[in-house]
Amino acid sequence: MIICHCTGITDHQIRDAIDWMRASDADTIITPGKIYRALGYRADCGGCLPLFLDTMRGSDSLGVAPPVLRAQTMKRSNPHEGRQQGHRISERRAAV
Repeated sequence: MIICHCTGITDHQIRDAIDWMRASDADTIITPGKIYRALGYRADCGGCLPLFLDTMRGSDSLGVAPPVLRAQTMKRSNPHEGRQQGHRISERRAAV
């Protein structure tokens, strides 16, 4: 299926480029720009980008890491997000 109509890039070419980049460097970060360069093209209008990214995500060898989850260090009962009570200037008493 043609993904980018401006350059004629297909989903097979995208998957092949991802496989090639992953085989040459297992730790590389694969971006759409790197795929375009690997195929010898440049992005033109950008209208294909959502479909391009969906095709990338569908590749088995892309290896996208799961989102990093923030540690739950705050207490739910503390409305000040773990800060000390008098951290705001408006809460501090003016020196007399």
